Amino acid sequence: MDKETVAMIGFEVVAFAGEARSKLLSALVEAEKQNFEKAEMLVTEANESLMEAHSSQTKMLAIEASGESVELGFIMVHAQDHLMTTLLLKDILQHLFNIYKKA
Repeated sequence: MDKETVAMIGFEVVAFAGEARSKLLSALVEAEKQNFEKAEMLVTEANESLMEAHSSQTKMLAIEASGESVELGFIMVHAQDHLMTTLLLKDILQHLFNIYKKA
């Protein structure tokens, strides 16, 4: 897989992970306002975006696993960073929701 194709997949991952991150941060704002129904809806929407990001990532992983060489560039590194930090945010959000619910 050439560097340009990998970059395009990287852009997909960044876009989907960025969308998920925005929804998760909006969910946090809603939880701070004690609007947990809206917060959970935003988390559900974020999960859909994360599934899309993971799907894009998996395409490339499957190609490399089949033995094809994959040329990585900084865009894909950036995409992986976006995806992993968004997944971490999602995990932390549940703990914050629990704290806000007790407040």
